[in-house]
Amino acid sequence: MQTKILRVVRQGEAFGVQSSKSESGQIQKCNIVLREMGGSKFENEYVCAMLGPLAACRFYEGDVVAATLRFSTHEYQNQVFQEILVSDIVKLNK
Repeated sequence: MQTKILRVVRQGEAFGVQSSKSESGQIQKCNIVLREMGGSKFENEYVCAMLGPLAACRFYEGDVVAATLRFSTHEYQNQVFQEILVSDIVKLNK
């Protein structure tokens, strides 16, 4: 896992997905795009998922956050996909 200071590019709405780890069989998920700090729009960007209670947190374009990201991969139908999960996120600016 890595903790980074990032700027929010955009955040989607939360929606329900199936989860065997949840008692109800469903968990909330929200996608967020985060960009590394720097002077241009060409800095590294990450498309991340926020799950459970984090999916209810709202961030807005330009917010500066400290986020802990967990990078993983999974294979599906002979293709490998990278996933980035936000395990913790805190807004730094007001």
